Amino acid sequence: MDTTEAVAEVSASAPAVAAGKPVDCLIHVRFNPDGTVLEIGERPKGVVAQTWFKYLSQHTCNCYQALAGGRGMFRLPRLDVDAMKTACIAAEQGS
Repeated sequence: MDTTEAVAEVSASAPAVAAGKPVDCLIHVRFNPDGTVLEIGERPKGVVAQTWFKYLSQHTCNCYQALAGGRGMFRLPRLDVDAMKTACIAAEQGS
């Protein structure tokens, strides 16, 4: 097997769906050594990074992937991310 075939096989086997929906949004997370969230992508304006991570963790299922080096990512459909941003802002304002 040459390396071109190996790369093609790995790419084809990568997860392309989350909960049966196509994934178009990857939300990257970086953690501090104490486990708190340092940075997270797609964060709604006015929402703290830790709060956005907690909201995504509680409202998604099997969409988070832990990575090495204090990092991780959520794989979600774009429409779901937009809806969760709105809901998270509303929940923050209601608190």
